[in-house]
Amino acid sequence: MADSTATLTPSSRDGLLDTLESESFDVVVIGGGITGAGVARDASARGLSVAVIEADDFAAGTSSRSSKLIHGGLRYLAMGEVNLVRRTALERKAVHAMAPHLAEPCWMVVPAKGRASLTTFRTGIGTYEKLGAVEDRDRHTTWDADDLAVEEPLLRSDRYRWAIAYREYLTDDARLVIGVLRAAAATGAVAANMLRVTGLRREAGRIIGVTAECAISGRVVDVAGSVIVNAAGPWVESLARMEVDPPRTRLHLSKGVHAVLPRERLPVENLVILNTTDKRSIFAIPRGDVVYIGTTDTSYNGNRPLWPEIDATDIDYLLDPITRYFDTDPIDPSEVIAAWSGVRPLVAQDKKDPKEISRKDEVWVGPGGMINIAGGKLTGFRHMAEEVVEQIGKALGTSLRGGPGNAAIPGAGTGRDLEAWAEGLQTRTGVSSPVARRLVRLYGSDSDSVLAMGSEPVVTDGRVVVGEIDWAIDIEAATRLEDVVYRRTRAAWFAPAERALLSIAVADRMAARLGWSSEQRKFEIASTEQHFADEMAFMTNHAGTDTSDE
Repeated sequence: MADSTATLTPSSRDGLLDTLESESFDVVVIGGGITGAGVARDASARGLSVAVIEADDFAAGTSSRSSKLIHGGLRYLAMGEVNLVRRTALERKAVHAMAPHLAEPCWMVVPAKGRASLTTFRTGIGTYEKLGAVEDRDRHTTWDADDLAVEEPLLRSDRYRWAIAYREYLTDDARLVIGVLRAAAATGAVAANMLRVTGLRREAGRIIGVTAECAISGRVVDVAGSVIVNAAGPWVESLARMEVDPPRTRLHLSKGVHAVLPRERLPVENLVILNTTDKRSIFAIPRGDVVYIGTTDTSYNGNRPLWPEIDATDIDYLLDPITRYFDTDPIDPSEVIAAWSGVRPLVAQDKKDPKEISRKDEVWVGPGGMINIAGGKLTGFRHMAEEVVEQIGKALGTSLRGGPGNAAIPGAGTGRDLEAWAEGLQTRTGVSSPVARRLVRLYGSDSDSVLAMGSEPVVTDGRVVVGEIDWAIDIEAATRLEDVVYRRTRAAWFAPAERALLSIAVADRMAARLGWSSEQRKFEIASTEQHFADEMAFMTNHAGTDTSDE
């Protein structure tokens, strides 16, 4: 079982920076998203000394802004990406083994208008299941009108008389990153967030380390490493330019937007695939008290890849298919209660739109020896890490021992039935069922430890408990209000009804714990509230569009 006490929080920030500056690491990984976390876990488990450097917070970018699915990408079969689908379909089982609380099996529902469509879907899904070595108990099933009346009653019975339901896995991407990084820390990796790389250190033309600046203290440190790995996601090319100017263009940035609705407004029971007018597939995904719809897939040429803009057209695109699939009144953009946007670093392919670009990853070595990785899918992070570590072994000229494979990460515990797990937590601790179910799906077997730090809700009748704040600070290296509200507790998007009051209460506790001044507390609240406002700015834009059309 993974070490549940593995912590990302240093005993002191200065001590962490001292360690980074005084040691010479086998590997320095730039980027604290899922790719960098995966590389750190794999390399550290093989006995290499590893440092992870993240410019912002862990998972602050793409790795907290996905559709939160562990899936093989069924649609890529139609694009001829059989090897990609085979690999990622198989990886679903590996991620489930590593983190059953963060890879929950769910039914993905594909509505069918007629028997011909049903046959086509069944054939494609059958192939997909063979590629992914799906066990008999998890193979797809066919639902007729009577089944749908029970399993997905909101689906329009006048249009869809059948559906195929097959297994995919629901995750929490940011929590997965944190868990994987904690697994790396348990085997000796040193991880630092809020530390931006400002330069590369060279010797005889080879990169031997990095220079980085701490966003908290302003201190500049030099970190030595035999091998440097660039796993910076959308920022891979900007870092590559530090090594060679100009590098060959390898990335095409694609923006993905998700819209969040109250569960009672769209009470779907399963993950449902919806087709858009431009023949893409998007998902309607229930999660606790909300349902989110996503994702868009458009080229991104903006200048804020960490917090990409959300336009009224993005929201309209996501809401448009709903009445074609569900027996409900049209949903107005004003009914959206939260939204998020992320940028995917796709490997560029000439003359292809984002929806047509392969999700394959690419690893290349620069002239100074820096190993760069881009592209790929969340589901395939473990295999991508193995590819990179193979290159690390070649660069070090050594044969590395076996990696961690699908060994459990912190929080994995021994359970597989999350409902039973939640019921047990409720019985042991006395928290409500909704709180227990939410905690188990975020913290797994660490839920008891989180509650031991404080089981009372932060906001009256809310779902977030006080222990989560202290756990985020003491175990998961949270340093800012947005770290806790957005990425540790996930409240910004999945508990929007309480997030305004929650932010103030969390800021008060963090101020007391971290010694913030009154000015720092005010800044943290204002900054987080500005993020809320930016994500909902499409409401104003949409209203402006409506007015101009009258």
